[in-house]
Parts: sequence; C-alpha cells; structure tokens
Amino acid sequence: MTLYTRFAAHIDAALDTLTDGGVLPGGIDRRNVTVEPPRDASHGDLATNAAMVLAKAAGAKPRALAEALAAELAKLPEVARVDIAGPGFINMVLTDDSWRGELAAVHAAGADYGRSTTGNGITVNIEYVSANPTGPMHMGHCRGAVVGDALASLLEFAGHRVIREYYVNDAGGQVDVLARSVHCRYREALGETVTIPEGLYPGDYLVPVGQALAAEYGERYAAAPEGEWLALFRTRAVAAMMDLIKADLALLGIHHDLFSSEAELQAAGKPEAAEAELRARDLVYDGVLEAPKGETPEDWEPVELPLFRSTAFGDDQDRPIKKSNGSWTYFGADLAYHYQKAQGADQLIDIWGADHAGTVKRIQAAVAALTGGKTRFDVKLIQMVRLLRGGEPVKMSKRAGNFVTLADVVREVGKDVVRFTMLTRRADAQMDFDFAKVVEASKDNPVFYVHYAHARIASLHRRAAEAGIGEGEPDLARLDAEELALVKLAAQFPRTVETAAATREPHRIAFYLYDLAAAFHAAWNVGNDRPDRRFLVVEDAEATRARLFLAAGIGQIIRNGLAIMGVEAVSEMN
Repeated sequence: MTLYTRFAAHIDAALDTLTDGGVLPGGIDRRNVTVEPPRDASHGDLATNAAMVLAKAAGAKPRALAEALAAELAKLPEVARVDIAGPGFINMVLTDDSWRGELAAVHAAGADYGRSTTGNGITVNIEYVSANPTGPMHMGHCRGAVVGDALASLLEFAGHRVIREYYVNDAGGQVDVLARSVHCRYREALGETVTIPEGLYPGDYLVPVGQALAAEYGERYAAAPEGEWLALFRTRAVAAMMDLIKADLALLGIHHDLFSSEAELQAAGKPEAAEAELRARDLVYDGVLEAPKGETPEDWEPVELPLFRSTAFGDDQDRPIKKSNGSWTYFGADLAYHYQKAQGADQLIDIWGADHAGTVKRIQAAVAALTGGKTRFDVKLIQMVRLLRGGEPVKMSKRAGNFVTLADVVREVGKDVVRFTMLTRRADAQMDFDFAKVVEASKDNPVFYVHYAHARIASLHRRAAEAGIGEGEPDLARLDAEELALVKLAAQFPRTVETAAATREPHRIAFYLYDLAAAFHAAWNVGNDRPDRRFLVVEDAEATRARLFLAAGIGQIIRNGLAIMGVEAVSEMN
C-alpha cells in the first residue's frame, strides 16, 4: 500500500464516520474523490477534493463539509496539521515521522516499491514494432520499439498481464519485391554480374540470403520462370529477415512473446470469419464507393465492394475490406488480425508511426464493432526521430541502402542510452537524436544525469565502508526537513507509476527520474559549501548512517524506474 492509497483509505474511513454520524447521507458515490499533492507545495503534503465533490450530493455547503472532514483527518497520528483552502479544498501536512516511515517502506519493499495492483490482472495485448520483414531494423522503427517495450513493462509493474506481440506483414506485395531482390542476390552468388533494378531492395544485407540459396539449390532457379521460385524465395527471405530483425531487437533488450503472421492469418480464413461476423450484424454490406473528390481519374469506374460501416463509429466514410480483384485490403486484413487479438486479451494497444494517423478511426471502429465495444483499444502514435551528429544530419548507411540501422546506433552509443533517450519526450512529439548530445556528460543530458545520481550513491556507500562507517541501524530522527524533502519526492514514485500506466505514457517515468536525480544532486551539492550537510561526515557516524539510508532509498527508486524503462543502473561512471 502506497502513501496515497493509505490516505485514500483514511479519507474513506473518515467519510464513513461522517455518514454514521448523520453528517453525510449513505450511498454517495465517492469515485471522484482524489488524494494528491497540492499544486503549491507550500500548502502542504497532501490535498483532497472530497468536500468539493460530495457537497452537492450531501446537500451541504463544501466549506462546512470540509470542516467536518478536516476534524476527522486531524485525529490521524500521521497528520501534523489540516488546513481548508478556498471554498473547501483540504490540505494536510504530515508529520516528519510519517515521511521517515515512508523511507523505511522503500527499503522494505526494495525492487517492488512502486509496484501496483491497479491493473487487476487485466490482460493487455501490446503490438509494437511490426516492421515489414524486408530488411534490418532502422532508426525509424527504434522509437516505437522502445515505447512499446517500456509500456509493456510499465503495465506489468502496475498489475496487468501483458502479451508482447509482433505482427509479421508477410502477405503483401512488399514480400514479393523482397523475393525478387533475393533472386538477384542468388544469381549474383552464382557468378552473374547483377544490377539491382529500380524498385527492388538494394541493401547488402540480402547477399547472405542469396548465397545460402545458391549453396542449397545451385543453378536450379537461375533462369527459371518466376512462378517456380517466387513462393520459395519469399518464405526463405522473410524467415531470414525476421531472424535479422529479432537479432536487432535483442540488441535493445526487446523480446516479443508472440509473432503473428499475416499470411498464416489469411490462410486460416480469419478475414472471412471476421467478414461473416460483421455481415451477421449488418456492419458489412456490398456497396459502391463514392467517386474520388476533385477531378475524377479517367480510369475510375464504380465497382461493388464489401464495405464496413465505419461511419457508424465516427469515421468519415465506409471502408472497403476487399479490392476489386478479390484480395483483402490492408484494412480488411488488419480488421481480421485485431479480431484475433481481441479474442485473447481484455485490452489492445497498437504502437504505430505517426504516418498511420489516418487509419486510426477506422480500425478503432472495427474493433468496437467486432467486440461489441467491450475491448478497450488504444493506438499510440509515434513521431519520427531525426538523427544528428553535432547538429548535422547523419548520412545514410551504405550496407542498408537508404537508412541508418538500429544496430549501428546501438553499437555506437549503447542500448541504455538509446532506450532512455527515446523516452525523454512524449511519444507524439518529434525528437532529435544527436549522437554527440546523448553521450554528453552534463545536466542537460537526462541519461547521464540519472546514471550519475545512481553512481554517486554507489560511490558514497563504497567510501563510507572505506571510512569504517557500517550501515548499521540508522537513527532516522537525524534526518531533518531538508533531507525529508527528498523522501517526499521519492514517495511520488508509486503514484507516478499508476498515472503513467493509466495514461499509457512511459515517458512519465523518465521525467520523474530526472526530477528525482536533480533533487538528489542539489542535496549533494549543498555539502560543497556546508561540510556538515555532506552525506558522508566521518566525524558524525550517526548522521552519516541516516543519510546513507536516505541515499540508498533514492538509489532503489532510480533502479526501479530504470528497470521499467529497460535501462540498467550503473554504479560507476567511466
């Protein structure tokens, strides 16, 4: 139980007392009652809106109800003072001992401090990355991969059961292009001089695939008609690319639970099943699309197609699920895929690039239709990352052909730097990734600043041991108001976890860790001018033990937050 859930229970109990005493009528809905830090820290440690949101239903004035509630809360041993602000907001100042107790709770919970049960075991399927299997991962995929993986860890920490899924787009025209590109490399491996035609994939990463096929089949498919080798080369090429993609993701510490194939989905008749389900509900009908707006192309003609009634769910027009040649549209295939996912999860989250924003409404409409609105479905749109080196755009990779590979970036700056940096801005805000800045040893680099705080704490404990000051049993009464201010910020971590999980915004963890690190560094730097305020005071072992205990608690929270982000805490800075 966190500080905030504990005080929510205290307020609930106080409201029960008021109900028993006839001050409040029974059965009042208390769901909008909150406990949170006041906007202005000078007003206290905790605030509640209970009197404001309950007064109308109680038929009472907010101020009068606040006075009755404040009188009950003032009886709590953890509360030093209760004030009423404005028309009825209640602010509480907690005792120093309550904060010392929270610091002890951090130590007692250890790696579980901040873990929540708000997820109630709800199963959430998070689909992220899902890059086309046509080459290695590039930095265009990186941000979505990190956000998705950190969100999965965050939701698990908050009590959800999480399925990490990758959707393999292996049924579209791009995999035929891939197969033809590999055939060129296959002929090249057999000794033919090959020029990669325009429109095929030119990257050298396909050379090993062509070589493997040449070693296995020799000249068999060199001059054969496409129909004889296309399916085989497509299967082999996709498998090789997925091996490459999985290896690239592993460099980032990312591993999915489930890989779903679009080709297998279609072979199993899942799109037909979804169509039948929607037709039975009159949500798919045969109709003709409106002519394109503006000047109508000469080759346009009205064609009857199966259309999904997406306008019934807020879309601007109904959408075809099949093309005129009978093959499935991207939307039709995606509709069936999400129907499949919804059968194994209570909630769905897709992590998409911002260029897919136009398709969000229609797929949300489809999921709402297929699940009867029972399955929550969120789409998180990820903005692009611009790669810079010292402020200048980074040149493309020769091996990849036309992009910068994720593997090259990770090998240059490290997994943790990449992961942390990708979470230092909201996912829907554009980002610059400057190779010089992300490894800069300065306060302006959040990656460095948070790592440095943890390394300082580790160094502090090493130096205390060298000075012969064992940790022992600390006297937390030695921690004064300045030092307990750090505990107050530390106690925000569980609430930050719950808020970040509820909003599906893992960047909130990164922001919080930066603020916590900044507060720790500020407390540390006070000792530069005031030796008695240093964390390590050899002449005062008792004060040192208390401050070591405080620092260790801060270090624990940094480790917990970094673990959610998939970043390792460092004990030394090179």
